[in-house]
Amino acid sequence: MAHPKRKTSKSRRDKRRTHYKAERPTLTVCKETGAVHVPHRAYEVDGNLYYNGKLIVENAKAV
Repeated sequence: MAHPKRKTSKSRRDKRRTHYKAERPTLTVCKETGAVHVPHRAYEVDGNLYYNGKLIVENAKAV
């Protein structure tokens, strides 16, 4: 197995890791309910479950 000949310094290690950043989640607004939600996911508004702007389950209980 290959082993490093020298220890990788903290600055060299951190320079390599600069490209990993947290990204802001993409959000959309529903045209029917006006709720802000993650696209392509079901979302809850006033106890009802919606997907694609359509009512899927009435009075859904949050798990």
